[in-house]
Amino acid sequence: MGDQIQFIVEKLNQEPFRKNYNLISFDSLESLQLLQLLSDVLGEIDPKHAVDIREELPEQTAKRMLNLLGILKYKPPGTVSDLSAFRQGLVTGSKPVIHPVLHWLLQRTNELKKRAYLARFLVKLEVPAEFLQDDTVADFNKQYEELMEAFKNLHKEHEQLKVSGLSTAEIRRDISAMEEEKDQLAKRVERLKKRVETVQNHQRMLEIARQLRLEKEREESLAQQKQEQKSQLFHAEQRLQRAQVQLKEMQHVVADSKPESLMKKLEEEINFNSYLVTEKMPREMESKKTSVYFLQKVVAEPAMTQADLTALEREINEVNAQMNQLIEKRMMKYEPTDSKFSMYRQQASIISRKKEAKAEELQAAKEEMSSLERQVEQKSSQAHELEGSEVLTEDEFKQYVSKLRSKNTFYKKKRLEIAEITAEYGILQRTEELLRQRHEAIQQQLQATEEKKGISGYSYTQEELERVSAVKSEMDEVKGQTLDNMSEMVKKLNAMVAEKKASLAPVIKELRQLRQNCQELTQERDEKKIQYDSCAAGLETNRSALEQEVKGLLEECAQEESNYRYINCMKRTLEIQLQRAKEEMKAYVSPDPQERRKAVREQYTRIILEQENLGKKLREKQKVVRESHGPNMKQMKMWQDFEQLMECKRECFLKQQNQAAIGQVIQEGGKDRLVL
Repeated sequence: MGDQIQFIVEKLNQEPFRKNYNLISFDSLESLQLLQLLSDVLGEIDPKHAVDIREELPEQTAKRMLNLLGILKYKPPGTVSDLSAFRQGLVTGSKPVIHPVLHWLLQRTNELKKRAYLARFLVKLEVPAEFLQDDTVADFNKQYEELMEAFKNLHKEHEQLKVSGLSTAEIRRDISAMEEEKDQLAKRVERLKKRVETVQNHQRMLEIARQLRLEKEREESLAQQKQEQKSQLFHAEQRLQRAQVQLKEMQHVVADSKPESLMKKLEEEINFNSYLVTEKMPREMESKKTSVYFLQKVVAEPAMTQADLTALEREINEVNAQMNQLIEKRMMKYEPTDSKFSMYRQQASIISRKKEAKAEELQAAKEEMSSLERQVEQKSSQAHELEGSEVLTEDEFKQYVSKLRSKNTFYKKKRLEIAEITAEYGILQRTEELLRQRHEAIQQQLQATEEKKGISGYSYTQEELERVSAVKSEMDEVKGQTLDNMSEMVKKLNAMVAEKKASLAPVIKELRQLRQNCQELTQERDEKKIQYDSCAAGLETNRSALEQEVKGLLEECAQEESNYRYINCMKRTLEIQLQRAKEEMKAYVSPDPQERRKAVREQYTRIILEQENLGKKLREKQKVVRESHGPNMKQMKMWQDFEQLMECKRECFLKQQNQAAIGQVIQEGGKDRLVL
């Protein structure tokens, strides 16, 4: 624990806190100062929490700190019971609770700053499921999740770039290598220019090569356009297939339904939605508000002990028993035994419960159906992306399997042909190598002959001209074929479009009639919707007025309840103080010496006498120490001088012994020389 406090003090004395604490001053901080210090440390991690705790309520301070500690993933030690003690200690500013939190925060400040920054963007806002039924809210929620995922990816890329950044030395090496490569390319270009200048008609040949390059680029662009048009044609065919499928489904729906059935479906949907709006959702909202109100009351109250919980349970049981008694009395008083209202009420309650259950089942089935439809759309889109075609039906799959089998046999035949061609290719490759060798030998002889005759490079130039002319003729043929193919394709597309228009003409006529009917039904639906909206607006105004009234009454009730609790607590405090005063007075007046000793006054008097005696003894001891201080210091100085004197004597004795030993060695060496 001492090491922990020392670490906290060292960190608080450094930047950015600079508190200038020592162990004693830090340990003597009060609970409010400790809470302010913890708030300052949390404000350094997250600037939103840099506040003065004197300007907010203790409950708000504790809630704010607990939320941030939960985001930072701080785990208080102990079990669930210790967690309640931790919350209570955080509210009261207890040292055993605050010190470990400060030690944990100051150990990993940079990491927690990063976590708090990410929490501002990555802590997901939970939206209730009933709000997500609205398309606008669902779209915003989806966009919010996509932005969150994009932020995650960007942050990961940022961290990777910070970790794997190139050093300046590597960049300089790359630049120097690029400059060397640039110089080499420049030299190579110069050599090629000099080599080309020696050839006759080099300008004309360069112009022909440039035209060839342009024609190749044009060929590539035409091939790319052709590929794009093929893909567009393929996508158009897919869209046409999907439109045909949708048209068949619409025809099937229209063939099986009549205006009466459509109106019946619309009425059922309107009745269901009106039930949700007028009955189900207001009850759910009221229950949610009530539960939120009670939860807020529970949060606002201080932490309860086990005794308080048992007392509350006892009160709840008593109130429930009283309610049951009152209900029985009311039933006996107002409802005769032969009344049939009870049976009707029971039937009505059973029907309402069944209605609520069926509405919930219908809502769940609709949600499940919408989720399944979204999954089907996702799977179909994935299949389009992977395969580029619609999902096959059973008959289409059988046809596909039969085609695959025929293709398999065809593949085996072609594989045998490929093996034969491969063997022949090996023979031809060897023949090509022999012919190439002969060609190189003949080419060398030809170059030697040209050099002798003084016309070096003539054969090379002749071959290049022939090759360029052959390539140009081939390109002209390919362009002619490409243009013919494109014109044929355009004719086919126009014929197909004409056929599709002719086949879709009767369908379009039917669709126009259906659209006219749909417009009439839409107009009628809009009129009904206007009536419904006006009625709903009136009910909404009444509901809002009632809600405001109920809210005011609930606030007044909560205020009165808080006043009652405050007065009750003050009353209990005064009763306890009065009881203690009575017990003290009784013990002080009692003739029994044992009882009198238990009195607080007697205990404090005895403690004061003990402290006075202790102070007297300490003063006498201080006087003795002061009187003997001078002689003791003088005696200590004499002992130090004596110790130095003895140390000098020891050093002199050691030096004398060393000199005597050296002299004896010298004498023995002289005697040995005389003997020799």
